[in-house]
Amino acid sequence: MEFKNITSSAALIYDEFIQNADSRTGNWLLMSSPLPQTIIIAAYIYFVTSLGPRIMENRKPFDLKGVLIVYNFSVVALSLYMCYEFVMSGWGTGYSFRCDLVDYSESPQAMNFFFMLDTIFFVLRKKNSQVTFLHVYHHSIMPFTWWFGVRFAAGGLGTFHALLNCVVHVIMYSYYGLTAMGPSYQKYLWWKKYLTTIQLIQFVMVTSHISQYFFIKDCPYQFPIFIYIIGLYGLIFLFLFLNFWYHAYTKGKRLPKVLQAQTWAHHTNGVMNGNASHEKDE
Repeated sequence: MEFKNITSSAALIYDEFIQNADSRTGNWLLMSSPLPQTIIIAAYIYFVTSLGPRIMENRKPFDLKGVLIVYNFSVVALSLYMCYEFVMSGWGTGYSFRCDLVDYSESPQAMNFFFMLDTIFFVLRKKNSQVTFLHVYHHSIMPFTWWFGVRFAAGGLGTFHALLNCVVHVIMYSYYGLTAMGPSYQKYLWWKKYLTTIQLIQFVMVTSHISQYFFIKDCPYQFPIFIYIIGLYGLIFLFLFLNFWYHAYTKGKRLPKVLQAQTWAHHTNGVMNGNASHEKDE
């Protein structure tokens, strides 16, 4: 009886919660309830962190060169289209970049979707070292919370970070696409380090933009909870990517092999000159 009462109360809370949703998105794929996408994300996490590596343990890695080329440049094309939609939905046609409210009319609104196939390709190619906490966390938490963004607040100042992310995806997946095309294209990939710089700039801009809400007098943004979530996002990802930068570039783990050798030689010379404490830090 008690369990029935709890279930009934939970159902009432959910019904009251969903009444505030955007009616335009209710019939969209996976948008009627948060349950389907939650199951998909849970399955994704289980596959890339447990099931996938176990399946691939005694198998040869898949050669996905052709798939990766098509996939990455398809994401570039999709990201360009989403950039256009975000610009046309307000960011280039009237938004002030300050207190921009959600428009619930039938005018076009851009939505952002994030891609989880990257990690699955890592697992199938047995590149498990690239399945990092940062990567899985980013590809799990973003689609989960964006369900609520699309369902309740598809527009306004809470979508600026999505526009920026689409721009970054155009650059990032262009790099991935060129990488997938093989060694003959390595000469065009000298700008790898700048990808992380662009991402760091993105999170600084996101955090700065969303933080102004707290300094704008009487901004009647419809869902202030998203302001806090986006601000927290910006800070968390800023620190995670700074940590990545430190390990990837300051310590040299993601530098090109020539620069890795130079970095190693530099540290070795430092140790030989009595800088033993520096060696310990490494």
